[in-house]
Amino acid sequence: MKNLSIGLNVAQLIAVAVLYYLHFASPSSKTNSAGNNGVLLQDAKIAFINADSVLKYYSFLEVNKKALEAKGSKLEQDFRDRAQSLQNDVNQYQRTVNNMTFGQAKAAEEDLAKKQQNLQMYQQRLQQELAIEEGKLNRELYERITKFLKGYASQNNLQVVLKYDPTSDVLFGGETLDITQAVIDGLNTEYKNEKEGNVKSDTTKVK
Repeated sequence: MKNLSIGLNVAQLIAVAVLYYLHFASPSSKTNSAGNNGVLLQDAKIAFINADSVLKYYSFLEVNKKALEAKGSKLEQDFRDRAQSLQNDVNQYQRTVNNMTFGQAKAAEEDLAKKQQNLQMYQQRLQQELAIEEGKLNRELYERITKFLKGYASQNNLQVVLKYDPTSDVLFGGETLDITQAVIDGLNTEYKNEKEGNVKSDTTKVK
């Protein structure tokens, strides 16, 4: 049942390219940007994160990915058990069909066809259920990371936080702009406090 396998491609789970509070002034407003809280491009403070690293080391994703994969394996095993039960019924029919009347054989075939149809419908429900669960995880992951980055950007006076990975448009970023580890640490601290029921401390401020 290949379609039931949970192959979460973390590289596609989330595309983090967050721009916060950046208002590019038009040419006509350059002379009075300070008065209207605008931020000129040359004044923008920029940082980036390695999205692959964040996804790899974010405990929330690791825990929930394993839970989703475990659920997928359980549902797949249940499907296999049902498929094997149907195959046993087919084998039984093939062994006894020569001893059946025409009416009995026809009824048995109709019953097997109905069971097969029901099994296919069950497979589709499982696939839909797993797709919904994966979608929920993707959305929560995106919301958690972008919410953290918004707070981090506000606390550290950043106007732009870029995603840096092989698929992004950022071809190079200096080490001083890389906030990946700080973001990973902050996200994991928040998640740990959440699990332990602690009051969440400020994890967005650069120390």
